[in-house]
Amino acid sequence: MTHPITVVSLGPGPREYLTLGAVEALKKAAYVVLRTGLRCPAADYLLTIGISFETLDHLHDTCEDFDELIRKAADFLLSRAEETDVCYAVFDAAADETVKALAARADITVIPGVPLSAPLLAAAPRQDKIEIQTASSLEVTGTQNPLLILECDSRMLAGQCKLQLLQWYGPDQTALFFPPADAPRREFLSIPLCDMDRQKKYDHTCALLLPALSLTDRQRYDFYDLKRVMDVLRGENGCPWDKEQDHRTLRPYLIEEAYETAAAIDEEDWDHVAEELGDVLLQVVFQAKIGSQTGTFELSDVTTAICQKMIRRHRHIFGGGQCETAEEVHRNWEKIKKEERGFTTQGEALQAVPPGLPPLLRAEKVQKKASDVGFDWPSPSDALQKVREETDEAAECLAENSPKRLEEELGDIMFSCVSLARKQGIDPEAALHRATEKFISRFCAMEKAILQAGKRWEGLTLSEMSLYWKGSKQCPRG
Repeated sequence: MTHPITVVSLGPGPREYLTLGAVEALKKAAYVVLRTGLRCPAADYLLTIGISFETLDHLHDTCEDFDELIRKAADFLLSRAEETDVCYAVFDAAADETVKALAARADITVIPGVPLSAPLLAAAPRQDKIEIQTASSLEVTGTQNPLLILECDSRMLAGQCKLQLLQWYGPDQTALFFPPADAPRREFLSIPLCDMDRQKKYDHTCALLLPALSLTDRQRYDFYDLKRVMDVLRGENGCPWDKEQDHRTLRPYLIEEAYETAAAIDEEDWDHVAEELGDVLLQVVFQAKIGSQTGTFELSDVTTAICQKMIRRHRHIFGGGQCETAEEVHRNWEKIKKEERGFTTQGEALQAVPPGLPPLLRAEKVQKKASDVGFDWPSPSDALQKVREETDEAAECLAENSPKRLEEELGDIMFSCVSLARKQGIDPEAALHRATEKFISRFCAMEKAILQAGKRWEGLTLSEMSLYWKGSKQCPRG
């Protein structure tokens, strides 16, 4: 049976930061362990008031990396707790990684104390909405708020942090560096960020404070920066064009940006893809800002709806369901969708495919839903035979000079072609796009040959054009 484990916070270092609760817990403890005694100014004071302890300094010296130290610290404490009650003392229980690892493996009681950040924030110029992280677990996601990085305890760790920070801040960005100190009052130096790992000394009391950056001073932006940009553009002193837009006026841009993104993906130009996806994301944030101003919906409604949908439809990940293959996931997705929408027939699922989709895409989606219940051609050759049947019927319409019926038969031909493409795993939209690009390329090659021959379109018959067209097929596509 494991005995109780209590964690106390010693504070930033000097004994002045010890709380009465921490001292009382340490005095009552049967067995006390300090994460470090060598680097803890309060350790000597604890000895003078009769509190003996063991330390984990040997782990700091022998572990190859921080992950190993965390794991072995938890192992050590749990092994001691098998024999007696344990009181584990760290600088700041709320920020200590070994405490987090211990809490994941055992029930612990934490007695809070003065956080490591307290004397640093007291010494620094006043800041609002400060984000506080430790150097060993630093994860920079934005520059909207001031960032205080605690426990920069080595030059190597400071260098690792700098590499991550330089993705968001310029090398000359002014930062406040707090050098090692064991006194209650802290001092800081103003340094360029690039000098973060070039200071004289480091220990666990070292820290770095970076300011929040204005929108125009940032070199990297995140999602919330985009939201802020839109707040400004739609604000009182914002852009006249942006302020005039509404949900409907933006609708064409959303479609256009989606197609431009698809084109960039086809080109495999990933910088261009990132740019176009930014345009798509802008449309989402733009619509959400209009929604918040007009009362239709908020950005949080958008993110909530999609997160809830993804969790509901991935029961095999977030629930008790099980899917082993992508095909099983697809079937489960469609089943859950029908349940959500209250569909009782497959026809309702077909009717729910949005009419506003591009016709080829809508045809493909309708066919897939029909295929879900087995209504589909057995093979691609059967689908091809249907294409031939429809072209024969179109030929009859031409012979009969029946334009209205011909329109219907042409629709059937295209619908059948979509079916053939789907059976072969071909995207009909992409296939038509490539065919159009091929036509443009060959037409340009044909025109170039005509002009090089000293001729003009106006003087050519269709038969002569056909000869140049055949020649264009031999030209490499650019």
